[in-house]
Amino acid sequence: MTTKNVNRVALIGAGSVGSSYAFAMLNQAVTEELVIIDLNEGKAMGDAMDLNHGKVFAPNPTKTWYGQYDDCKDADIVCICAGANQKPGETRLDLVKKNLSIFHTIVTNVMASGFNGIFLVATNPVDILTYATWKFSGLPKERVIGSGTILDSGRFRYMLGEYFEVAPSNIHATIIGEHGDTELPVWSHATVGGVPVLEMMKQRPDYKLEDLDEIFTNVRDAAYHIIEKKGATYYGIAMGLTRITKAILNNENSIMTVSAYLNGEYNTEDVYIGVPAVINRNGIRNVVEVSLNAEETEQFNHSARVLKDILEQNFEA
Repeated sequence: MTTKNVNRVALIGAGSVGSSYAFAMLNQAVTEELVIIDLNEGKAMGDAMDLNHGKVFAPNPTKTWYGQYDDCKDADIVCICAGANQKPGETRLDLVKKNLSIFHTIVTNVMASGFNGIFLVATNPVDILTYATWKFSGLPKERVIGSGTILDSGRFRYMLGEYFEVAPSNIHATIIGEHGDTELPVWSHATVGGVPVLEMMKQRPDYKLEDLDEIFTNVRDAAYHIIEKKGATYYGIAMGLTRITKAILNNENSIMTVSAYLNGEYNTEDVYIGVPAVINRNGIRNVVEVSLNAEETEQFNHSARVLKDILEQNFEA
């Protein structure tokens, strides 16, 4: 199935997130080749057939098939969406034990194929499993990326856009830290069309600071609300994964809040956590260090500590 001089993405996990990612990838014509791998071969085969039947409506036909781990050998990116799902009332960190075992098998099989590209991890708890992928694969830290807080930041921009009645693309605001309950908003650098959010709050009497707290709470808890209503979240994260994939394959040097390995940045070491990072064809070019205020620094340190405590329980120093 190998074609020379084309981009290939291997998707592992044809569940709700994986199939939504495949759908977004074809509709945006991000890669020339997409191989879908799943323990349930019938599901992977069915997805490939279904997607191929829509090629005539896509902007550019993507060669799509269901495959095996051997197909990862020539892949530029392996995107892992496989694993146990978060159930109602369950936190992302509750999934650690289940998914570490699954990931050990997946990453070992991928590396056995001769894969030498970039891992993109979506499965929760994403920061822990991105670290696990780095450890299990032996690849450089720059070539293992988690989706991190890209979706949280997208939710944040959307909700701020609704509040200020401007397009989300004109909102620059990020969520950093764990993709989970200890994440935090970087209010000190949030802007609307270049105007600091905290300045915007002074412009009209109907803007209230307590509204900002409510916006962040809705961002942080969005997954719980969606899971309660429809069982899982998948469209938003699939579109975020597609955006990261595009930035890699197009060598964009775009800045996104992904789960990146810290080696002294933000005064933190040996943890994958959501931070702004420059993404290009080599993976993470560098982490962008934003100057946080005292409260944000304290919150970020707490978030990193929570993740490091989990890592220490599951990985030897």
